[in-house]
Amino acid sequence: MAAQGTPGMANKGPSYGLSRQVQDKIDKKYDPDLEGRLVEWIMAQLGSGVGKPAEGKQGFQDWLKDGCVLSELINSLHDGEKPIKKIQSSTMAFKQMEQISQFLRAAETYGVTKTDIFQTVDLWEGKDLAAVQRTLMALGSIAVTKDDGTFRGNPDWFFKKAQENPRDFSDDQMKSGKHVIGLQMGSNKGASQAGMTGYGRPRQIINN
Repeated sequence: MAAQGTPGMANKGPSYGLSRQVQDKIDKKYDPDLEGRLVEWIMAQLGSGVGKPAEGKQGFQDWLKDGCVLSELINSLHDGEKPIKKIQSSTMAFKQMEQISQFLRAAETYGVTKTDIFQTVDLWEGKDLAAVQRTLMALGSIAVTKDDGTFRGNPDWFFKKAQENPRDFSDDQMKSGKHVIGLQMGSNKGASQAGMTGYGRPRQIINN
């Protein structure tokens, strides 16, 4: 007679075998210290009314799972018109996931890159809470970098992102740049490799 498994085990795929090993590796990426910093920032950003989660991964997930705190957070980083018009707590799974999705769309519009955006199931199912931390760290960094007066808390909690410094060149400057490049390539009349030094000197390949 075959041994009977623990009741309900069949419904907990991620808790055994290879899936459990993968989940363990993901869990190790989760940073409890970072959790404390993010909780402190969100509470500073939204005020004490947002409450404080129980310490640990489960408490962090439960606090954010319905998407409302996240939605309030992204709205608080906007003066004037808010990106999320309706924030409503619900016990229904699909409504919670939709609220999370609204936050993710708003975060991307705000400037968080796709590579830093977690997937809805990462939070709702607790599949990768380290990814949730990564998104929130990226969001905080952008808020500090923007420095538009909406960030609340200690700016030292986040690093400033490098800001782009776009340069506009006139047509004449562009043509001049092409001329210089042409000289460096030795393609213009009178140019020779002999007069080229530093970065302009072509790489020599010697065949033995």
